[in-house]
Amino acid sequence: MKSKKITRRGVIKSGVATSVALMRRLTAAITITAVTMAFWPTDTLAGPTVDSIKKRGRVICGVNGNRAGFSALDSKGQWKGMDIDTCKAVAAAVLGDSTKIQPVKTTSQTRFTALQTSEVDVLTRNVTWTLGRDTKLGIDFVAPTFYDGQGFMVNKSTGAKSVKDLGGATVCVLPGSTSEKVTADVFKANGLKYTAVVIESKKELNTAFFGGRCDVHVQSTSGLSSARATVAPDPANYILLPGVYGKDPMGPVVRQGDPQFKDIVAWSVYAMMEAEESGVTSKNVDAMRKSKDANISRLLGTKGKLGEAMGLDNDWAYRIIKQVGNYGEVFDRNVGKDSPLKLPRGLNDLWTNGGLLYSPPFK
Repeated sequence: MKSKKITRRGVIKSGVATSVALMRRLTAAITITAVTMAFWPTDTLAGPTVDSIKKRGRVICGVNGNRAGFSALDSKGQWKGMDIDTCKAVAAAVLGDSTKIQPVKTTSQTRFTALQTSEVDVLTRNVTWTLGRDTKLGIDFVAPTFYDGQGFMVNKSTGAKSVKDLGGATVCVLPGSTSEKVTADVFKANGLKYTAVVIESKKELNTAFFGGRCDVHVQSTSGLSSARATVAPDPANYILLPGVYGKDPMGPVVRQGDPQFKDIVAWSVYAMMEAEESGVTSKNVDAMRKSKDANISRLLGTKGKLGEAMGLDNDWAYRIIKQVGNYGEVFDRNVGKDSPLKLPRGLNDLWTNGGLLYSPPFK
């Protein structure tokens, strides 16, 4: 029996034919999938978080709840603050109504557990973005909404004009906090001694400082400003010393494993930043929908279909701006020039004004 001789050329030729056939079948499969996805209803693309939000009809946000300017109840029992407005922006995008939110108070000890166990959909509170938290807790930081750092506050009666004047002072700090570490570093760097007054809760710490138990209050500058405006018996008697120490980028946090919701939260934040940069406000947004500027048209949904990939309609960003406002409006009314805190924009200004706020392109 003669064996069939197979040449090297025959093997190569056969292999090429097989590869071509496989590529044709693969191309056909990809084409069918692409066509199917193009006509697939966006609701079917909903991830677990969006699906839960739509079923219950509200967005549950983990907040601080006692931080004036960021998240706190006003005299009428209404939630107000920058972090509340971030929550409202997500509700406007997903549900079409910024009022469909449920803020839930969380503490420094319970905030991450509340998110991990799905007690809340998203954290919109003062949470500093760090490598350790971002990589070890099963959570994803999305986009900074407030850049901050640690500051030192004293009573004017101390006569202190800078941290160099604080030698021998008593300092109120929370145990294991960023503030405790910054205090040690700053005093060491300046060759100064101090006495730490360690207090377990932030509420008790504020009471201790304003009650005269310690000379110095160390916390994020926004936290100090909030405490001064809402807790101090006479806010005018207290000053923040010059200087900001460390980096505290803060913004919403979501659970890992739901890229759709992460995108929605991130681009809800960016929509407010992009709106400010483009001159779009809650008052002129309807008129701006007639703009011939391509970027504004894409932002407001009159051109393109940027919402589809997130399972949203084209008006998602328009609703955020109409119902909540652009970033500048949110900042000014809650913590800026139109608020009791009167915080300067500083790092929280647009990149075009020397700040750090920068939205990726809406394309």
